[in-house]
Amino acid sequence: QVQLVESGGGLVQAGGSLRLSCAASGRTFSSYAMGWFRQAPGKEREFVAAISWSGGNTYYANSVKGRFTISRENAKNTVHLQMNSLKPEDTAVYYCAADRVRPRGGSSSTRDYDYWGQGTQVTVSS
Repeated sequence: QVQLVESGGGLVQAGGSLRLSCAASGRTFSSYAMGWFRQAPGKEREFVAAISWSGGNTYYANSVKGRFTISRENAKNTVHLQMNSLKPEDTAVYYCAADRVRPRGGSSSTRDYDYWGQGTQVTVSS
């Protein structure tokens, strides 16, 4: 069992930056691929970024490519999402998630992730 806790959300102006963090419990964190998803009001949860167990492979949604960077620190059981050049359409609750089955990562489907955090709100004002 893995527990995930996100932090770092907040209110920022368009063009600004935020860094989200996800702290994981459990000794198996380093063997899991990790992902970030987001959900805006009235919309389905959507894929943002993913990273393999080693951090050697990263994947991004087209909407955030070039602006967001996912990274992980296995020694600290933490995964990060650096978000730059934020836009109002990035406003959502952001969730981190762990994929037990595919350590190389890359899945953009919520169904492939086994553990989820409670989410952190990101609001980008225009």
